[in-house]
Amino acid sequence: MIQIIAGEKGKGKTKILLDKVNADVLSAKGNIVYLDKSTKHMYELSNKVRLINVRDYCVDEPKEFLGFVCGLVSQDHDLEKVFLDSFLKIACTEDGDIAPVIEKLEMISNKFDVDFVISVSKNKDDLPEVAQKYVIVSL
Repeated sequence: MIQIIAGEKGKGKTKILLDKVNADVLSAKGNIVYLDKSTKHMYELSNKVRLINVRDYCVDEPKEFLGFVCGLVSQDHDLEKVFLDSFLKIACTEDGDIAPVIEKLEMISNKFDVDFVISVSKNKDDLPEVAQKYVIVSL
């Protein structure tokens, strides 16, 4: 399953994402990972959530990002949810089309039963059709 929190920069998407991850960790049966562009939110996350700064791993293009996500999924068979903050930056899709990345995440989610919760700094109407159906919050 994919869920998207959409809205322009500064609208409060990260706060919603942090509240959701901290609520979900209480009922999670598996592991939860939070991917971000920095460790800025380390102290706002439950200590049961693994925070990963994607920029530490030389991810420079969408295919590398998807390989990084597949690596996470392959090494942790108990992985239940992946939260992706600042999606456009960590997935290296700021200047490109996010549709192929969303489609691949959907395939990964279905095949390995891992949920993805994504914050995207775009209005819902500016997202490609493949992504619009996953929007759960539009700010």
